[in-house]
Formats: sequence, structure tokens, C-alpha cells
Amino acid sequence: MTTSYRSPGIACVDHVIEVPLDHGDPTSERISVFGREVVASGNETADLPWLLFLQGGPGGKATRPVPATGWLRRALREYRVLLLDQRGTGRSTPANRQTLARFGSGEQTADYLRHFRADSIVRDAEVFRRRLTGDRPWSVLGQSFGGFCALTYLSIAPEGLAAVLVTGGLAGLDAGPDEVYRALYPRVLRKNTEYFSRYPQDEPIVRSVFDHLAEHEVLLPTGERLTPHRFQTLGIEFGKAGTFDRLHYLLEEAFVDAPGGPDLSDTFLHGVSGSVTFATDPLYALLHESIYCQGGASLWSAHRLRREFTEFDVDEGASVRFTGEMIYPWMFEEDPALVPLRDAAEALAAKTDWPNLYDHDVLSHNRVPVAAVVYHDDMYVDRELSLRTAEQVKGLRTWVTSQYEHDGLRMDSGVLDRLIAMTRGEA
Repeated sequence: MTTSYRSPGIACVDHVIEVPLDHGDPTSERISVFGREVVASGNETADLPWLLFLQGGPGGKATRPVPATGWLRRALREYRVLLLDQRGTGRSTPANRQTLARFGSGEQTADYLRHFRADSIVRDAEVFRRRLTGDRPWSVLGQSFGGFCALTYLSIAPEGLAAVLVTGGLAGLDAGPDEVYRALYPRVLRKNTEYFSRYPQDEPIVRSVFDHLAEHEVLLPTGERLTPHRFQTLGIEFGKAGTFDRLHYLLEEAFVDAPGGPDLSDTFLHGVSGSVTFATDPLYALLHESIYCQGGASLWSAHRLRREFTEFDVDEGASVRFTGEMIYPWMFEEDPALVPLRDAAEALAAKTDWPNLYDHDVLSHNRVPVAAVVYHDDMYVDRELSLRTAEQVKGLRTWVTSQYEHDGLRMDSGVLDRLIAMTRGEA
């Protein structure tokens, strides 16, 4: 099924394909996967090479072109781009508290969701490629988790790839959840140090907000409660450009003088609301630790390892430190978008039979041109793990830079420009 339309400077074709939930079992139920084809106006009939964009996540839908700017505008100079809504996201068959309610137990839900990792995403992409290109190879651009998917693509279907471009997404090929989160916590602490060094005046405000939430029942505009530890999760965005400033300006207006004394302002609560819920991307919370599992269970890795980093504990008089992209069991008790999925999350955390996502032998003999930017101070993807992976993928070229945060691709189209040149031996 396709639908065509135009926006200033671009022409789009919406594609929906049907794929098996389990690519290893063609008789399994069918789900839909959505992809938006984008081409520069005037190039609609041109014979252009394809570029598949794999969004970060897990659980993130693809970029929406409004119209083409930044990296997409650069890509459209020479590519026909497919913006893929990875299974379970966006306009693909959704996986959320509403649609997953059809399952009778958390175990059944988890059995369904085990098919939503990188290996299944890649096999969906291969169906799309054969449908759109006549079986010609295409190039892939993987941002963050999209880069993890690109490494899986190189492992299981390298014949479908002309080139691979990775931005902030070289996963540790052997790193399980514990290694990932044990490295993540110190990086998040460093980001806290950077934040409070820039805005030292926010230290007492943050502590006052935390104490107010501990002493009062504060409801967000959605009617759900904002607890102290939900407030601490605002650090999830600390690894992206401009986040420090946005949080600072929000904290500037945290309190108002109400008849009963200082109260958290509606402005502040509205600003916080969208950052402490997974309503728009529940798969992020459900699968975040599972994307690192290859054989063993995660067993709530981030939650277990937090006891090793007491800096995040808020004792009387202690400074408040924000957490990052850690997922905790209590989120499935407090976030209305996740509460119905608590049993499924428990089942996923206990699951031990995750298949491997990367083929070391195939990667060590790789023949596909691969270029990756590794952000030196990336909060989300560990630099050392990325460089270790780069050594294990034959021919992979890296560009290590401290010029950008994790979202460098979004901030500067020159990132894509340089990666393309690297795969062609021009940089």
C-alpha cells in the first residue's frame, strides 16, 4: 500500500508492508511495517541510490521531514531516503499498553516482544529493500540504536548493503547489560558535574524541588504523581545539545508564591511532564536492557548496579544528582503508560534465551565500506566499547570527535557529509 504527497522541496511516498512477526516462522501472525520514501523535488523519477535511515531507540519512530533540513537535506542531494518506523513504533503496528492488552499474561506479552530487537528490524528492512530496489544493495545510516541495528545488518545480511554510516552507535559486540550500565553511571555523573558547574545556582533549587516532592503529593497536568525519583530522571537528556540550558530555564520558574507557601508552578510541571513518561515510546523502557542481551538475562541491570554509585542517593543535606537513560522497576509502578506492562517487563528482565545479535566471524571478514563517528564524551554509548568494536569490524573507519554531543547528526549536516566521504576514501 502506498500514498504519495508533497511538502516544500520534497516528494514523499508512504509504504506499508506486511511481515511475519517471527521471520523464522512464516506462519506466525502478520504485522505491518511503515516506511516513508523521501526524495528531493525534481528527482522523483531519477534512478538514485537508496539510503535507509535507522532511528535511535529502541522504540523510536523515524524522523518526520518538515520539510527537508539538516542531515536529510544533505542526504537528498544524492539519495532516495527511506525513513523506517521500526516495528512497534510510529505508523508500524504499534506495541504499547493499549495494543498489548490483548495478551493474557506478562509472559505472553514478553514472548511477543522478543521479536522487536535489532535482528527482526533488520529482516524487516530486507523485505523493504527487495520490494523497493529490485534487490540492489542500499546504504544504511544508523543513529544511536540504529547503529546497533546496522552492526546486526552487517552480521546477518551484508549482501544487502552498499555502505554503512554510523553516528554514535557502535555497540559493544560482547558487552552485556552489566558492563554497559557500570560504564554508564560514571558518564552520567560527569554530565551532572558539567551541568552544575555551568549553573551552580541550580543546586539549591534542585534540592528544594526534590524536598517539596518528598513532602507533598504533586500531580502533573496529566493527573499522575511526580515523585522525587521521577524528577531525578530528567538527566536522561543530558547527553544532547542544549539540554543543560533548557533544564536551567525550566528550573528558573520552578516555584511560585502561593497562599499556602511556595508551590511548584504550572509552567514547571508542564515542562517536566513530557520528560518523565514513556507514553510516546514504551518500547524504550520495555526493551532497553534487552538490546544488550545475548544469552543471559538482564535482571534489571541498571537497578542492581545503582547501589555501586551512591552519589545518586539523596540523603539529608546531600546534593541531588540526575540519572540518565537507566530503566528502573518502579517506573512500571508510577508511569501510567507502563503500569499495565509491569508483568511483561519482569518477564523480559528474567529471559535468558536471547539469541546473538552479532556474528564475529562475518564482521571480521567484512567487505562493506563502514564509517562511524564516535563522540568522545557520548553519555549514551561508551567510547571505549565503540572503539573496541571498531577494531573487530574489518575495514571500519572511525572519526572520534569532541565537537558534538550524541545528537551531532541532528545538529550539523557536516557529520553525514564527512561519513559519506570516509566510505568513499575521500576523507
